[in-house]
Amino acid sequence: MKVMGNMVKVGMADLNICHAPDAITTLGLGSCVGVALYDKTTKIGGLVHVMLPDSTKVTQNQNRAKFADTGIVMLVEMMRREGANTALLTAKIAGGAQMFAFKSNNEMLRVGDRNVEAVKAQLARMRIPILAEDTGLNYGRTVEFYPETGAYVIKAVGREMRTI
Repeated sequence: MKVMGNMVKVGMADLNICHAPDAITTLGLGSCVGVALYDKTTKIGGLVHVMLPDSTKVTQNQNRAKFADTGIVMLVEMMRREGANTALLTAKIAGGAQMFAFKSNNEMLRVGDRNVEAVKAQLARMRIPILAEDTGLNYGRTVEFYPETGAYVIKAVGREMRTI
């Protein structure tokens, strides 16, 4: 896809918003989850790069964008301040891969699965419907979100580019 405006970059454990025609991207989603939120009436999009599922399990957690429970809340608030109608927000999510091959039921090792579960739980609590997802499996993703159309483009090495 061609960006007509600027491409806003979101780092790890970071978040940002953009207005069409700008687009927003984050690189290297392994076990992390990229949560794109969108208000199609104002064409405001937001993206949070969630690293961990739950801020209450970690001390020294000043970076609220890092966690599913606090990062999504923070992004919604930021979008509301920019004029998005939070009652109309929809979500698309990508990432949450199991990046290392091992057989284990250890919860701490299932970071990707736990991130996806936490993101879905937080979005459900906030009544934000998930329109599409590309999660799990064992490969990293780079994502781009286009508020002009609502397209969420997923790129992965050695795989076809997907738009959800």
